[in-house]
Formats: sequence, C-alpha cells, structure tokens
Amino acid sequence: MRSREYGPDLTPPWKRSAPVPEVPAEAGLVVEETTTGFCGAVVRCEKTALGPTVTLEDRFGKCRVFPMEPRGFLLEGRVVTLVRPAASSAPAGPVRTASGSIAVPGARARVARAGRIYVEGRHDAELVERVWGDDLRIEGVVVEYLEGVDDLPALVRSFGPGPDARLGVLVDHLVPGSKESRIAAEVTGEHVLVVGHPYVDVWEAVKPSSVGIPEWPRVPRGLDWKTGVCEALGWPANTGAAWQRILSRVRSYKDLEPALLGRVEELIDFVTAGT
Repeated sequence: MRSREYGPDLTPPWKRSAPVPEVPAEAGLVVEETTTGFCGAVVRCEKTALGPTVTLEDRFGKCRVFPMEPRGFLLEGRVVTLVRPAASSAPAGPVRTASGSIAVPGARARVARAGRIYVEGRHDAELVERVWGDDLRIEGVVVEYLEGVDDLPALVRSFGPGPDARLGVLVDHLVPGSKESRIAAEVTGEHVLVVGHPYVDVWEAVKPSSVGIPEWPRVPRGLDWKTGVCEALGWPANTGAAWQRILSRVRSYKDLEPALLGRVEELIDFVTAGT
C-alpha cells in the first residue's frame, strides 16, 4: 500500500492568511508600521545582511528603520507588504512637491521674509506644512497660528503690516454674516489679506475618501464638532489621535478639497508678491 503524499504546506485552508497587496516603498509614501504604530513617510530603502529595510520619517522629523516583513505595514488602513521599488534610470517627468509644484532639487530654504501667514489653529498649520512645506521654505514664508480669530485685530496692530511685510490669514468657517467674516472685514487692507474656507473645522477640508469614510458626519449644534465627529465615526474620544489619523492620510494636494487649496495658494502669492 502506497503512503499518501502531502504537499509542503499542511496548514488547513481556513487557517491560511489571505494574500495582501505588495506595494513599492516609493519615497514619500506614508505608511504605519503594524507592530509599533509608528507612522511616517518613506525616506529610503536599503539592502542589509539581514534583509531589506525601510526608513520612515514622522511629522516631527524623527526617523526609524523597520524590516520590510510581509504584512508589516498599513497603507490607508489596509495591511500591505512593502517591497523595494524597481530601479529606474531617471524620473519620467519633473519631480513635484506635495502641493503639485515642480520640485527644485538641492534647493536651500530661503531666509525667512518679514511677511507671514497665520492660520487658525495648530491642526491648520500642520496641514499647510504637510502639503505646502517645500514651497514655503523655498519662498521663505513662515506659517504661525492663532489661538482664535478673536485675537486677529490685536495681532494685526502688533504686526504692523506694510509693503515689505505683508500679512496673510486663513480663517475657518469664513461665510457671509458670521463673526469670522465681520472680524476679517475689520482688519483687511492693502497689506493684509484674510481668506477662509467654508468648513467648521479644517478636518473637513480633507476629502472623506482619503480618510476612508463616506462623508464627514453632521454634528448637532451645541456639541463640540471634533468630539461629535469621533463619536459618529466610532473613533476613540481622543481628538489629538483622531487628527493624527486624518493627517497621516494626506499625501498631497489631491487629498484636499479645492475650497482650501485655492485659498492657501492665494495667501502664498499675496505674501510673496513683488519680491
């Protein structure tokens, strides 16, 4: 009687892991390492004696090296296997920044000009840096943030805007008849430009599809908007962690709504005009 022949894999079919996509670890790709939760953009891939590794850089500039193990990373919430990108002689076209501008290889940051852009809150500043950071450094434009739009008149008086020190301001929920619109009208002048987007919070300026949700929830009046969003989406009641989750999904201008894109470009043009 012949003995039964078995293949090398004796794992029952119902216990086998489903295959996951293999994704080239291209520079700038934002992923999350599954074991540690470290989230960052791919800086480099290297071949080592122990196998290939990938270096990720988070938004604070901290870098960590991870082995490129199967099913080792999350991309837009999905488990993937990172692989080394195929070697290429040269890019097919000009390299572009996250804002869509043509990148300037080897360009050094310009000395900061007197003009400034202010945005309403830390999250706004981090989002602007994520998409327009390269452009702003080349132009020498510093972005700072307000604690609230009520502080804007005092800020303008203290700043003392002029021809060589223009002031641009990005305001949340700048719609006709709002408190924000009245304050904006009060301070706008030849050397001060206040623009805004229609969203209650800058979170909404990130496309829902990029975050992996069908739409941004409607939050009842009287409830803190960020808290209401976390509750409606079933996220932990930690708005800081929720924002990091959202920000990690933003890789370029394509992840943002046009209503924000145009306003930020307008401010950069205003502050750098004539110089």
